[in-house]
Amino acid sequence: MKQINWGFIGCGDVTEKKSGPAFNLVEGSRVVAVMSRDAGKARSYAERHGVPTWYTDAQALIDDPEVNAVYVATPPSSHATYAIMAMRAGKPVYVEKPLAATYEDCARINHVSQETHVPCFVAYYRRYLPYFLKIKELLEQNRIGRVQNVHIRLAIPPQKADFAEDEKSLPWRLQSDIAGGGYFYDLAPHQFDILQEFFGVITHATGYCSNRGGLYKAEDSVSACFMFEGGLVGSGSWCFAAHESAREDRIELIGDKGLICFSVFHDEPIRLHLSDGVEEFDIKHPEHVQAPIIKAVIETLQGKNDAQCTSLSATPTNWVLDKILGKF
Repeated sequence: MKQINWGFIGCGDVTEKKSGPAFNLVEGSRVVAVMSRDAGKARSYAERHGVPTWYTDAQALIDDPEVNAVYVATPPSSHATYAIMAMRAGKPVYVEKPLAATYEDCARINHVSQETHVPCFVAYYRRYLPYFLKIKELLEQNRIGRVQNVHIRLAIPPQKADFAEDEKSLPWRLQSDIAGGGYFYDLAPHQFDILQEFFGVITHATGYCSNRGGLYKAEDSVSACFMFEGGLVGSGSWCFAAHESAREDRIELIGDKGLICFSVFHDEPIRLHLSDGVEEFDIKHPEHVQAPIIKAVIETLQGKNDAQCTSLSATPTNWVLDKILGKF
């Protein structure tokens, strides 16, 4: 494929700046259609972003002969349905993370991708950002020696929208039937994906989850332990009902020669702690944070690259999430 003409299924916040504009910044790529079940939203997005065609029906977008690749930017519960529809139509797919709302749906996507020989890529864009590539470089340079342990800490106060009285008025990220879980299922995938990029697949995971704040039904407090394929162990704690004073976004990679600390959701500098002091790396993200991964995906479809952000590589993260939440 030399010219990649994208159709967007979904046009929510993520498509406004994080991802959407990046599809038009790569040579041989353009957005030609967008779909939302809300006609006003689809029309508005198309007009504001210069997209020639808009739809309210996903099948109509997929059947559009001008569209030869599909970006699925809907909540997780519909990822498998739309991804499979596109692949069965012979059109490659780029799917927002997590790949699906359950590990079982991820397996379905992988089966269809292998059966149809149509690729499915997943938007774990941190793998391609200079900030996280620097951490990978520090590990490959053995700056902290042999990594002995990994620890994740994420604590966030409740958001205003979390206090909605009607469950259906809550953000979709807090409706488990749509999101797969609560904020843990929305945010932890980024953390687990980048750690597995560094250390390989997690093969053992267990956890405890609870709702301590009582604002909604989904879990708001999670603790977990996990082990990577090479024997490295790690732990994590997530609290989405914390006081402001406890706010934290931190991952620690503990080695026998030093320590690397970094954040996943904020622009904290990478800190390399060694016996002779602390070195900081203040690396900013690009304007459109998904631009590097989108470029890699497009170039792969054009035969110029070999992006490894496939549905197969994304599936272990859903397995970890489901194990920690006790889904199986």
